[in-house]
Amino acid sequence: MLGVVDFHDAGWMILFKLAVGGYCMVGASNAFNQVIEKDLDALMDRTKNRPVPSGRMTSKTALAIAIVLTIIGIVILYTINPKTAMFGAISILYTSVYTPLKTVTPLAVFVGAFPGAIPFMLGWVAATGNFGIEAGTLFLIQFFWQFPHFWAIGWFLYEDYEKGGFFMLPSGKKDKSTALQIILYTVWVILASLIPVLGFTGRLYITPITAGIVLLLGLWMLFYAVRLYQLRTAKAARTLMLVSVSYITLLQIIYILDKYLR
Repeated sequence: MLGVVDFHDAGWMILFKLAVGGYCMVGASNAFNQVIEKDLDALMDRTKNRPVPSGRMTSKTALAIAIVLTIIGIVILYTINPKTAMFGAISILYTSVYTPLKTVTPLAVFVGAFPGAIPFMLGWVAATGNFGIEAGTLFLIQFFWQFPHFWAIGWFLYEDYEKGGFFMLPSGKKDKSTALQIILYTVWVILASLIPVLGFTGRLYITPITAGIVLLLGLWMLFYAVRLYQLRTAKAARTLMLVSVSYITLLQIIYILDKYLR
């Protein structure tokens, strides 16, 4: 049984299976998504050239690919441990719940944030076979991060989403209310990212020095969230989106370096 979350000890084979199985599940979700939204995707510039809405692939073919990828992904993840397979399967909720809600309510982003937060913590579950406070904390970070990230996307692509009838922004408009909520959730991301320094999260722990770096990283993202509130332009929203991607990537790297350098 694996005692620590260390892929050197756990074995590179687990890492390989996690990468391949996760890739299959993401591919399946995207394929299901194109089948469900093919008519709406054809209306938007950002999606009209996808294989299904563009007509390069039939819906039946895409559906078959989605089913095959789902089966392969779950089987591969199950060979790691049952919990990893279970959480991988839950991520398919992206298509069964989140996708249809996008044309109904802005709450679709909230629903989609649950399966969307799974990949961040899946590595921990794969390495340990347990979903505890450590994996839950990683889930929480990714969960909160998705709101400023996707709302920033929804802001600078507002007109394009409008063509497909998608409701992405919490207030339904590019206004101060939406911008303020982006700031609020960015603060929640920062706070969640700092929880491991308090010593309440089991083996997921970061040193005070690392916490200081994480805080600076969070303030960097918060700066651009505030800037969006001030400017409320598509350019500011696009910048925040790019910064948010950099934030979550750098955060993971910092967490890993903290473990191996202390």
